[in-house]
Amino acid sequence: MSHRRTSLVAAGLLALVLSACSGADDPAPEVAGEPAPTAASDAPPPAHHAPAAPAKLKPLRAGERRVTMTMPETYTPSAPTGTGTDDYRCFLLDPRLARDSYLTGTNVVPGNPDVVHHVILFRVPPDQVAAAEERDAETEGLGWTCFGGTGLDGEFQNPEDAPWLGAWAPGGEEAMVKRGHGVELPRGSRVVMQVHYNLLAGASPDMSSTQIRVRAHDPGITPLHTFLLPAPVEMPCRPGHDASPLCDRDAALADARDRFGSAGGALAQGLHFLCGTDVVPSEVTECTRTLGRGMTIHAVAGHMHLLGRRITIETDPGTPDARTVMDIRPWNFDDQGSRSIEPVHLDAFDTVKVTCRHVQWLRDRLPAFETQREDHYVVWGEGTTDEMCLGMLSVAFDDE
Repeated sequence: MSHRRTSLVAAGLLALVLSACSGADDPAPEVAGEPAPTAASDAPPPAHHAPAAPAKLKPLRAGERRVTMTMPETYTPSAPTGTGTDDYRCFLLDPRLARDSYLTGTNVVPGNPDVVHHVILFRVPPDQVAAAEERDAETEGLGWTCFGGTGLDGEFQNPEDAPWLGAWAPGGEEAMVKRGHGVELPRGSRVVMQVHYNLLAGASPDMSSTQIRVRAHDPGITPLHTFLLPAPVEMPCRPGHDASPLCDRDAALADARDRFGSAGGALAQGLHFLCGTDVVPSEVTECTRTLGRGMTIHAVAGHMHLLGRRITIETDPGTPDARTVMDIRPWNFDDQGSRSIEPVHLDAFDTVKVTCRHVQWLRDRLPAFETQREDHYVVWGEGTTDEMCLGMLSVAFDDE
């Protein structure tokens, strides 16, 4: 993928995230966007965004130590544009590393689970720390607004090697990388904790913490990287539910800009350029990417929001070497956790594909949509009741 193509989409890619969940097979096929009339499909859907108890910490492994970082004071979220029910806020944390290290695990302790929708941890390398501290100091209140990533100038986010350290969503547990692997965290690095606050139930103060496992930067450790695999979302309103002005795509994009500023709607357009796809309204979306370097996949994850139904990741689709490395159905936002797989090696010019299915009928059944039952045209968006389609690969590059 060209640098120009990468830059068009990178500004928004890192506001996504979370880990994949496993699930049982879909209980029954669905027709014309409606659930089949079976007992399984008529059962109440999961209670999304239930308060989550702190994850139980797992024993440290040889050579590891745990570092805990907490927001220095409480923060009360609010919609930064005055419109919408979502606030993305970045907080700069210092792990106080005295030497180059590898990160080998992450855990998030949400201070107020009623408002914390999800959390992403980003690495800030030493040469960007001064800019991050300046951004923090010049912004009123604790932290800064950060739709579309950390919001730091010169971030140079690259979806093929994203500066992610970890992520958490309700139901998430402490995550650990495989023995003998780690994510590089140089001495002097900082950590940005991006918290997505969901204001559907109102705003109340939060003071969240994150805990990371680190070990010395010893030889013999295989560096791990995060490869992001997003796809555009173009979900139309259902027939008979299409009276709203927001069933028009242009109106939906304008609404996203109203809620999230200039970043709103930008990725909805840019992802088509990344994936080489056209704007075609559908419940199913996909994106196939050609690799620019050889790599080995060690773990997989996926992310959608509340209208998600199924997400898959395939390698070399349509060839004799095709393999499905992740298939989550039905999707359950409140049951998320990264999954390790048997290593899968891919060469340069091999392909990886993510496919997602979203359905509007979940609006009729999920409590989160009680004030937003009316269909609207859904594009890629940051909010809890918007949608995303994102695959994530934890990989080791061949040339390291």
